[in-house]
Amino acid sequence: MQIRSSFPYETTREDVQVPLPDGTKLYARIWRPVTDEPVPALLEYLPYRLSDWTAPRDWQRHPWYAGHGYASVRVDVRGHGNSEGMPGDEYSAVELADGVAVVNWLAAQPWCTGKVGMFGISWGGFNSLQIAALAPEPLKAVVTVCSTDDRYDNDVHYMGGSVLAVDMHAWAATMLAFVSRPPDPLFAGSDWREMWLARLEAVDPFIHTWLDHQTRDDYWRHGSVCEDYSAIGAAVLAVGGFHDPYRDTVLRLVEHLPGDVRGLIGPWSHQYPDRGLPPGPAIGFLQETLRWWDHHLKGVTASDGASGAGDVMSEPKLRSWISDSHRPATVYDELPGGWVGDPSWPSPNVTPVSYALQGNPLIVNSPQHTGLDAGRFFPFGNDADLPPDQRDEDAKSACFEFEVPSAVRILGRPRVTLRLRMDVPFGQAIARVCDVAPDGSSTLVTRGVLNLSARHGRDRADAWPLGDTEDVTFDLNAIGYAFPPGHRIRLAVSSAYWPWIWPQADSAGFVLDPAGSSLELPVREGELDPGITFAAPEQSEPLEVVYPATLDEQRPERLVVRDVAKGEWRLEVDPRYGGTRVYPDGLEFTEDALETYTINESDPLSARTRSDWTIRLHRPELAWDVRVESRSEITCDAADFITSNEVVCKDGGEVVFHRTWEKRIPRTAG
Repeated sequence: MQIRSSFPYETTREDVQVPLPDGTKLYARIWRPVTDEPVPALLEYLPYRLSDWTAPRDWQRHPWYAGHGYASVRVDVRGHGNSEGMPGDEYSAVELADGVAVVNWLAAQPWCTGKVGMFGISWGGFNSLQIAALAPEPLKAVVTVCSTDDRYDNDVHYMGGSVLAVDMHAWAATMLAFVSRPPDPLFAGSDWREMWLARLEAVDPFIHTWLDHQTRDDYWRHGSVCEDYSAIGAAVLAVGGFHDPYRDTVLRLVEHLPGDVRGLIGPWSHQYPDRGLPPGPAIGFLQETLRWWDHHLKGVTASDGASGAGDVMSEPKLRSWISDSHRPATVYDELPGGWVGDPSWPSPNVTPVSYALQGNPLIVNSPQHTGLDAGRFFPFGNDADLPPDQRDEDAKSACFEFEVPSAVRILGRPRVTLRLRMDVPFGQAIARVCDVAPDGSSTLVTRGVLNLSARHGRDRADAWPLGDTEDVTFDLNAIGYAFPPGHRIRLAVSSAYWPWIWPQADSAGFVLDPAGSSLELPVREGELDPGITFAAPEQSEPLEVVYPATLDEQRPERLVVRDVAKGEWRLEVDPRYGGTRVYPDGLEFTEDALETYTINESDPLSARTRSDWTIRLHRPELAWDVRVESRSEITCDAADFITSNEVVCKDGGEVVFHRTWEKRIPRTAG
């Protein structure tokens, strides 16, 4: 990583309050170049607290953009951080309308040319696309990283129509803790406590809403830009990683967006591609986005010779990383492989090749703990994120293998067709593609899920006619991967995948008939393209944050505990979002979380999730010491999900807020 300290422009930084039409003010931090000429503005708009939680990451990129001639702006969403107002659901109509107002406010500033770009990763990538679909006139270009166009089927809530136990719960619990954090008196002033208590009264756990909508209804259609791609007129650079759950969105945006669009999918996890977090290789992402901004916000072309090599619009419409075969591991500093470029998606270079399954009908009734070696749904570059050797998972699945006499390179979404018979009304099928080496080791390549009640559409829940046989087809997540000669391609099919997928109440598996069943791989012809290159990663000088070690941070990231006599399995996960840190302005920020997933191997109704959070914010010089403690749990019976949530907030030793929510939510599609 190269740290840049000298730029074409000197920069300034100021914190301001952006007024909204209803009088609410949003807290913003603006880095600007020192110049008498107006410049375009870049907006990153998040609920994650610019004054502490995202500050280290913000310092890597916003000053860098300002040093290259842009006003780079970081804004906290209403009801979060030091912004006024009440918090709401993710991507609410209010949040998006506020975002439009911020775009228009930026464009109207005397230091702005009137042209605005938006960028962000995850939440910020989501709302960049959604605000672009509302088409504010100044918004000309977007860089969306690790985001989705489909809030139902490609987010943290549902997968293939099935409840995502691992992140439906974990993220709802995380946001319950996050939204309960107070404003910071150093920035919000003496009214911080009044603002905090008013916010807390407005809090309702997200899990209630998310589980209330178990099929793809109007709630999920809101904010899903796939409902009308034509609404997005801004230029879009869509970026993802093959170890991030949102990479399929990049392919759909390249395929469907009507305007200027480019796609970039690397080997990365849920991180900006310049940060150098596993798996790499990292790229000079800030330089790559600067080319995008210069073209669309400043009108710079290749002939102008500014900001880097060549015209960004002359690049292939889709640039993708294809990994070479590698042994299973939970972390890779860098993956072997290289880049390919395609002129469109679907690509003329990709041909679907079908592999027919062989054998007699067989019963697939996987133990309920199948899936404990799935790895993290959201890899962040930690040591235990990725799936280990899949042999144990394969042993709990029905497996079909195909020899690889010559190299097979795939790019895109594999597809499976399964001929199934079920004697119960509800179930789910999970398919994994693995690379099996000559020594028997099994590396997970990609996977997919289908809630069998969603086989006719995600917007409905159709019970399976008892005893009937049907063919079901579903896609697996996109991947770029090369199978070498002498290896075997393994398709593993299971009826359970805990804790990713919440088990159905009558989980009795199914009969799989290989006759009529197949695996379809998107085989890409052609060699790697050595002409696709990127500059080395570069960032601005980091914020000097200190990360003291604590005993809690030494516990395992992922720990599996088995009670042999009871047949019970428990997975404990430390998400390690940030831990304890001390900021240059004196803020001491302590964060501790533990997620627990428990199930009995023979009882789908034993599924249980729990998440515990503790957050402390301390400013010794202001005698400010606040604490947030939260607990979130989900259990189930045959009829309902049963949720329990609790938040306790303290100012010093005083409990200023304590609330518990208990709710039963009928199991419809879930």
